[in-house]
Parts: sequence; C-alpha cells; structure tokens
Amino acid sequence: MTLVRDADARRTRTPNALMTTLATPTQGGTGAVAVWRVDMPAGRRGPLHAIDAEQVWSFLDGDATIDLGGRVLEAAAGDTVVMAADVPRRVTTEGGFVAVVAAAAGGRVYNPDGVGDGCDMAPKGTDRIVPPWAA
Repeated sequence: MTLVRDADARRTRTPNALMTTLATPTQGGTGAVAVWRVDMPAGRRGPLHAIDAEQVWSFLDGDATIDLGGRVLEAAAGDTVVMAADVPRRVTTEGGFVAVVAAAAGGRVYNPDGVGDGCDMAPKGTDRIVPPWAA
C-alpha cells in the first residue's frame, strides 16, 4: 500500500489546466492505472488530440463541453464521461471545472491527423507521448 500525500502529488501546468497526478506507476501505483485531477479555469479550450487508451472522466465541479469524434457532450458536476481510445477529443469550458480522470497506465496522446494545435509540450507530427501527469 502507498499513501500519496497532497503535498507530494506531482503537478503539471499546461496552457489550459492544472493536472495533479494522484496515482501512476511512478507515483504510488501498481502499474495498471493512472489517476489524475484536472482543474480547468473558465474560458479555456483544450487542444484537439487523441489517446490510445480509454479514459473515464468524473466531473466533481463545474461544467465542460466535450467534442468526442464529432459528438458533442455537455457534462456537469456529478456526470461521468467515458472516452473511447483513439477517438479525437477536445474539452472546453465556459465556467471552469474540476474532474478526476482514470485510464490505463501508459496511454499515449497524439495528434489525430499528425497535425495539432497543442502547446509546446504536445506531441509533434506523428509522435505519441505519455503525458507527464499520467506517467
């Protein structure tokens, strides 16, 4: 058993959100699952991207709009969204939100068509990377 204290949680700031690693193989996990918290402030729009692992997003506070492969979902506090692997997605919020995300450890993010509008830490071209908050 491992106790990961809040003070020891790894925090990664992106241009759109603060990602707090709760448990991953490198931080208290068994190697099977990655769990992190997303705090996205009001008026933010994440980059279009895809991930080669299913993700489960549980919204604790606020609301978000998720474009999931062209299907638009409106999520609010108390809702859970299951995002299938390899489906392009973009998360936006008008009022801000807090969510906890669980996914298979080692899931790699990529630009769906090799072209993306991500930040400097996003994968380039056809690269696939494990995001630091999920490693």
